Amino acid sequence: MSANSETLNGSRGKSAPSRFDGWSLDDRDPQVIEFLLPLWEWFYRHYFQTKVDGWEHIPAQGKLLAIGSHNGGLAAPDMFMLMSAWFQRFGTERLAYGLMHPKVWEVAPVVAKAAVQCGAIIARPKTAIAALKRDAAVIVYPGGAEDVFRPYHLRHQVYFAGRKGFIKLALQMEIPLIPVVSVGAHDTLIVLGDFYQQLRQLNQRGMPWLFNIDPVVFPVYLGLPWGLGIGPIPNLPLPVPIHIRICRPIVFERYGRAAASDRAYVEICYQQTLAQMQMELDGLIASVNSPEKKYSRF
Repeated sequence: MSANSETLNGSRGKSAPSRFDGWSLDDRDPQVIEFLLPLWEWFYRHYFQTKVDGWEHIPAQGKLLAIGSHNGGLAAPDMFMLMSAWFQRFGTERLAYGLMHPKVWEVAPVVAKAAVQCGAIIARPKTAIAALKRDAAVIVYPGGAEDVFRPYHLRHQVYFAGRKGFIKLALQMEIPLIPVVSVGAHDTLIVLGDFYQQLRQLNQRGMPWLFNIDPVVFPVYLGLPWGLGIGPIPNLPLPVPIHIRICRPIVFERYGRAAASDRAYVEICYQQTLAQMQMELDGLIASVNSPEKKYSRF
């Protein structure tokens, strides 16, 4: 980040050297993305045999807000495969950012730095608005850790953990939402259950969190390389085919600051989004499981 860098509000002036803290839009480094692309592409084509469709719903240029439900533990292979497909299609220069939970900087600063160089920004309204004002593509996975570690029996359920900030963002910025759903990634590990609430009760009774960090989730899962994984620890995803679908945009009846401040209307939009995304996911599942159709490479 140069001394004459662009700040979030678009003004220019001298600033301190970047700390890759997720607040700057200028830490994204196309050269780092280019370096990682061959690895991602190998996983895309050979390990996961990924298929992505629905590109007609992505505008050729300009800002967009995509909303996804991601799967597969901390590896989140559907997210990374979508990134790979995006850069294959649009190149590394088209601005694209992903909103990342602040907890990542607290738990894994080295991972956070690498993610920032690939386009991650801290999940805050200010950063998202700044990116959209720069005509960038922004993707958010509202369900966070609760979504990515949801139990296996819920693998075909869209889950946002009740978070509605992305709805307010779309209404305020007056842009539709572009849903992204996937099948297969949640089969790369088998989440038996999330025991966070039990641990939280113990914490409230005096048991400290490990490293004094609230883990948000505490899954128990079957998968590589541990066999039995306990807690939100990294995993190596199993080589399961992944199919990602970019869906038709969700358009709401009204937009603007007043709409974004109307709690009842935000709830209506939230439920509309959940319903439409679940319908799209159900359709994708039916398509993938159809005996007439097989996975094909991108």
